[in-house]
Amino acid sequence: MSTGPSLGRNKNFNVFWLGQGLSVLGGSVTFIALPMIVLAATGSIVQLGLLTAVAGATAIGTGLFAGYVVDRVDRRRLMIVCDLARAVLLGAVPLVWLAGPRIWLLYVLTAVVSVLKTLFDVAYVTAVPQLVRPEHLTTANGRLMSTFALGTLLGPVVAGFIATWTSPDRALAIDGATFLVSAASLAWVTFQRPPDEAGKRPEAGAGVLREMFLVGFRFLWSHPLLRPLTIQLTLLTFVTMGAADLLIFHVMEDLQRDAVTLGYVTAVSGAGAGVAALAAGRLRRIFGIGVCWPASLALIAVSVAGIGLSRSVPVIAGLAALFMFGLTLGGVCTMTLRQEVTPDHLLGRVTSAFWTVHNASGPIGAAVLTLLAKGYGVPAVSLGAGALCLLILGGALLTPLRGERAAAQRGPYGPGPVRTGRVRRGRAADPTEPGPRG
Repeated sequence: MSTGPSLGRNKNFNVFWLGQGLSVLGGSVTFIALPMIVLAATGSIVQLGLLTAVAGATAIGTGLFAGYVVDRVDRRRLMIVCDLARAVLLGAVPLVWLAGPRIWLLYVLTAVVSVLKTLFDVAYVTAVPQLVRPEHLTTANGRLMSTFALGTLLGPVVAGFIATWTSPDRALAIDGATFLVSAASLAWVTFQRPPDEAGKRPEAGAGVLREMFLVGFRFLWSHPLLRPLTIQLTLLTFVTMGAADLLIFHVMEDLQRDAVTLGYVTAVSGAGAGVAALAAGRLRRIFGIGVCWPASLALIAVSVAGIGLSRSVPVIAGLAALFMFGLTLGGVCTMTLRQEVTPDHLLGRVTSAFWTVHNASGPIGAAVLTLLAKGYGVPAVSLGAGALCLLILGGALLTPLRGERAAAQRGPYGPGPVRTGRVRRGRAADPTEPGPRG
């Protein structure tokens, strides 16, 4: 556990933050540039959908073993290798494209980069507790999330300029260059692994399937806070991923507005995410996750329903900002809680298991909500989605999460939540320890 200086003077965290901020900007460029390349070469939305499916399926598949890898190896070196490999792969695209488009290459590139991204992202979550003091964890996550929101806003603009001045394939090379910067920044950073966690890494060859996924899942399921939180976030992801599609369809089809208007709405929503990311640390310190998490669910419920019912673009933009505020506040608080209560030697596998479980519901939810919207209209489906969010909120108020006012802290032998609510002081069973499981 880090015992370093205050967050503003923490060299390791600030170098990490700067490098990842630039990397997020580059990733947002690719998010726009890659579809441009596919459409320019094929003109087929089917090819674009298949590429998205390849990325999603690869990410879910990688999630089954990513945590095992992250907990077994040096996390900083793993992140540097992932950065360097992505820099080479993306930087090679413009060179290959000189001989003409190779669409099959994009499928291979997307799959490999998706594997590298998932490994990096799991290691990224486990790295933050090794860079900052426990009392700074929520604020650090908020700063990283605010940078992500800013990069997501600026990335499409940068991609558009690059594609206009040169070509979309060269935008991928720009993204590759940002990964080189990220790798260089990581080389200057020192991760402080808790000394009591030494020797607890998973053993190779013994129960590999159990070590890869089941250990992380069992920890989530055995923990009195993480179990209900995982269920609630899985249901919420079912709604939120489809809600983005409903917003786009409502603005462009129902209201007959152009892409510029949609960009304006997206920019305003990003501002909501940025504000929430910056405020999350203070809000959690004042109110605790027992208030912040239900409040975020309430904001999401109101905004999802309101977006579908409103026909005013400024109102929709304001509600989209409210939606992103709630989503970001909930995301920062819940990610911090997982980092706080999970032993370091399990954090990679717990993170990987959590992402695999709750992200799997997103594509299903998007398909269901869009199919229902086609038959019943966006307003009716948005109301239903908002009602489902309120049901999730009701469930959250019936779980131990409602009593969480103080931040939980990891003890030297595992998670040791320190709380002021009704949940008793204690820790969840470590699935790697011998003995019966509860």
